[in-house]
Amino acid sequence: MRWNKNNVINLVSKSNHLPAPITPPSPEIYRIPKPPPKLPEISIPPTLTLSPSPRHSNFVNFLENNLPHHQTLTPQTLLGFLRSKLRHHPLYAHYDFSVFNWAATLDTFRHDHESFLWMSRSLAATHRFFDLYRLLSFIASNPCPCSSGIFSCPELEPIFGSAIDAYCRAGKMDYALLAFDTMKRLIDGKPNLGVYNTVVNGYVKAGDLDKALRFYQRMGKERAKPDVFTFNILINGYCRSSKFDMALDLFREMKEKGCEPNVVSFNTLIRGFLSRGEIEEGVKMAYEMIELGCRFSEATCEILVDGLCREGRVDDACGLVFDLSNKRVLPSEFDYGSLVEKLCRENKAERAMEMVEELWKKGEIPCLIACTTLVEGLRKSGRTEKASGFMEKMMNAGALPDSVTFNLLLRDLCNANHSIDANRLRLLASSKGYEPDETTYHVLVSGFTKEGRRKEGEVVVNEMLDKYMLPDIFTYNRLMDGLCRVGKFSKKQVRLL
Repeated sequence: MRWNKNNVINLVSKSNHLPAPITPPSPEIYRIPKPPPKLPEISIPPTLTLSPSPRHSNFVNFLENNLPHHQTLTPQTLLGFLRSKLRHHPLYAHYDFSVFNWAATLDTFRHDHESFLWMSRSLAATHRFFDLYRLLSFIASNPCPCSSGIFSCPELEPIFGSAIDAYCRAGKMDYALLAFDTMKRLIDGKPNLGVYNTVVNGYVKAGDLDKALRFYQRMGKERAKPDVFTFNILINGYCRSSKFDMALDLFREMKEKGCEPNVVSFNTLIRGFLSRGEIEEGVKMAYEMIELGCRFSEATCEILVDGLCREGRVDDACGLVFDLSNKRVLPSEFDYGSLVEKLCRENKAERAMEMVEELWKKGEIPCLIACTTLVEGLRKSGRTEKASGFMEKMMNAGALPDSVTFNLLLRDLCNANHSIDANRLRLLASSKGYEPDETTYHVLVSGFTKEGRRKEGEVVVNEMLDKYMLPDIFTYNRLMDGLCRVGKFSKKQVRLL
């Protein structure tokens, strides 16, 4: 037998197969306020009998049928079992760490960095953070087989780095700092700057800017040169803590230390200026970006436009977009549909149309939502002919409107005695792939009836008949009777099949 039932029952009931976790030396800056909680003794409720439960027996059978023999077990075969057999099992998936621990007790088996990395990521993904701490402690006291002589395993830093990132995302910064200090002691050389940034960002996200700054100072003592990401994290932290002046000081320090700011640096400060109501300063910083050759992003434009519009300066936002387009720095991904909507809401549809057409000439093609919004704005402001002209232009460019907007525009044209233009627009839409509905035809028939255009109306009604849009002969005759009132013409007799 490969398995002893008593041992397996003990395996699934306890998880104490690892050596006692080592306690890292006290961190240089902080101390954990409380020791880590004790590991739970059991994961299955106790029974009143000493005989194995059916659940234990089933787990034993599962292991016997799927886990390789312990004498031939290797890190690769163990990983194959954990990945393909145990990971997605509905009843036993949470025993993966117990099996991992049991394998470490075998005399013929030794974990390597691949099994360490897989287990650490699995524990982090399932938020078993204390078990993750125990695993890191075990790694610290049991070097990977690839460690040779005085050199450590080169994969130690990625293993600890992923665990530190998981702790920071969960806001467990005490564990993150313990893991960082343990990693720093084990690896050869200095930690990667990205790991430092992960810890700094973790403190900022947790709302503890003071500790983030103290860790930043520690970076200087350990000769870890901060990069643009480090400064961006701290600038964002200052802005979130309403310490905008200190964010500006750090921005200046950043440039003094030879670290070039990027688009994220500028976006953070521009947003800070606009949130404080300092519009001119925010716009000035945007132009400083242009002078430094820093590429505008879609987010930059959205921050500027939204900030100006919030202050009621929609015209200024429109002028800024014009200027950025003239300077050829307006991102092609920028969607100015929201600006069109704001202009139309303030009864400035003409201004919105001027902006859209000017940008369109320069290759900044508007999205369908922006086009539809502009048509609605022009229509509601009584500029039906301009709305019709723009609708024709957008359809020629391959942008087909929705049925509601299209039918409302046709209705406005018919109400203004432009039924011929409405029908021409309908024919153009049909040639571009638009499918008119019953409402479209009824609007046109009503318009032709109102204007006394019986021949045109008859053509539309017969087209409805050909497309089976008339439910019965009575509807057909009613439409024809309406057209008959505007003059004499012979009504065709239609046979009801």
